[in-house]
Amino acid sequence: MRKIITAILLIFALLWVLVPFAFAEEAAAATAEKGSNVFYYAMAALAAGIGVGIGALGCGIGQGVATSKACEGIARNPGASGKVTTSLIIGLAMIESLTIYALVVALIILFVNPFGKLLG
Repeated sequence: MRKIITAILLIFALLWVLVPFAFAEEAAAATAEKGSNVFYYAMAALAAGIGVGIGALGCGIGQGVATSKACEGIARNPGASGKVTTSLIIGLAMIESLTIYALVVALIILFVNPFGKLLG
């Protein structure tokens, strides 16, 4: 059963990576005479999605580990719960800011076209 699920997930991952190439080439062929750069936008959308996904994944893991260790610390020493909670909230805010930075970079990739002046 595990091999089947792995194979299905692998197929979905390959489709997720390869489908933008097919649509970008088809759209670029349809608008080739206009000098459109649809391929750039397709790759920018793919890069933004992967970048935000990896950023959110890493920050989610970090937040989970931090919360778990804070709960363990409070369970071992309930008297220090105020200090632990304050440090936890500050740390989680710092971790969350990394996800927001990844989102900002993804939005810059999506909305800034470096080839706009070159291609017309």
